[in-house]
Amino acid sequence: MDRTIHEQVVEDLYTEALALADEARAVFDLREDARQGIVSDQVRMAVSVEGLRTTTRVMHSLAWLLNQRAYHAGELTKLQMLRHGSLGEERPSDPDNMELLEPATRALIRDTERLHERIKRLDEEQRQIGEASDPVRDMQGRIAAAFAGS
Repeated sequence: MDRTIHEQVVEDLYTEALALADEARAVFDLREDARQGIVSDQVRMAVSVEGLRTTTRVMHSLAWLLNQRAYHAGELTKLQMLRHGSLGEERPSDPDNMELLEPATRALIRDTERLHERIKRLDEEQRQIGEASDPVRDMQGRIAAAFAGS
């Protein structure tokens, strides 16, 4: 992927992730509902679990994007980015919990899942390109092939 295009994609995703993080913070703040006593324990548990999954998903996305930004700013080498800039594992939402949530909350969760999926595709593509052009791996492959033919 062309570096300038990649940089713009990263910046756009970063802006989206920041907005989703702010929205998640507001949506999953249970203090107001708890004070009013209007949420059942089952709903409160679903909101807590899905809130944790959602904020973790967004934070993993932001961490990946920040590593990309650091690479583009020259603060990380490509090798450092590939070694330490992996995207955290996705933990999809629970369908039973989702049924208990408000439509707007479900929409937010789906938005964060889509964001994570887009970033995952970028990460996988970047790693495939990185592995294909890794001179150390190329040399190791040639050495292994030479010894296998002996």
